[in-house]
Amino acid sequence: MLKAAKKPKYLYRKKQQNEHEYKAPLKERIVPWLFLTPSLFAVSVMVLIPLMDALRRSFFSAVSNQFVGFQNYISVLGNSAFQLAAANTAKFIFVCIPLLLIISLVAALMLTTFQEKHGIYKTTFLMPMAIPVASIVLLWRVMFHRNGLINGVLSLLDVTSIDWIGSGAAFAVLVFAYIWKNFGYDMVLWLSGISAINPALYEAAQIDGAGSIKRLIKITLPNLLPTLFTVTVLSLLNSFKVFREAYLIAGSYPDNSIYMLQHLFNNWYSSLDVDKMCAGAVMMALIVFTLIMLLQKIMSGGDGS
Repeated sequence: MLKAAKKPKYLYRKKQQNEHEYKAPLKERIVPWLFLTPSLFAVSVMVLIPLMDALRRSFFSAVSNQFVGFQNYISVLGNSAFQLAAANTAKFIFVCIPLLLIISLVAALMLTTFQEKHGIYKTTFLMPMAIPVASIVLLWRVMFHRNGLINGVLSLLDVTSIDWIGSGAAFAVLVFAYIWKNFGYDMVLWLSGISAINPALYEAAQIDGAGSIKRLIKITLPNLLPTLFTVTVLSLLNSFKVFREAYLIAGSYPDNSIYMLQHLFNNWYSSLDVDKMCAGAVMMALIVFTLIMLLQKIMSGGDGS
């Protein structure tokens, strides 16, 4: 009788490796951490350690350094200036971000029809991000001052001039400034998401007789959900940076319509109310983190994962 052929030893070793997870040598496991060490060190020093210190200070009195528990948080929540600033900040976010997302998405969809001039348009729309904040502030002062360019045009049309900075109209100016500056950045992000969609999907839909609107609803928008999460989070974070323009235009105490949380924190820092400032910053960080996690949950649910 013929003896059964023996299996090669290397097949046996391969089978053993498949049965047990491959464990990389220690040197290979250390290399990624060596590359990450500079970034982890910088993030720890610049973000994590100050955040932990702010969390600690929020439970202590700034004057006596005594533990006061949640008293700073209660004091902040009962502060009328905090209530005004929080309401204005929330209003600004819920007005600006949907407008910015819709306008930038529409512009990105329109630009997909101009394939040859993509670079020119993207560079043009990204220019506001390259302009220094001080130059932008000078531009807004020239345009929106009581005796500025826009009121000059209104006077030629026999229309009463508007105090754009010192009245409720300041909120509209701030919304316009935010959208003008971040519009190009979001549009480029949308364009990158659109370019990642497989063209074969559009070709198959077109063969099946689907029109442009149906292709937009059934193909483009569903495939842009991951991009929507990225654009929304970045727009949310950028919305807190608009304080620079508002502060340089209207100062520490602007019109009530544009008195933001950053104004309040800046004033608390000037008056050395560090305990209140830290308590407010911790609450603000928790709210932003919760919003991002909630948004991620909604997006992942929309993907069916």
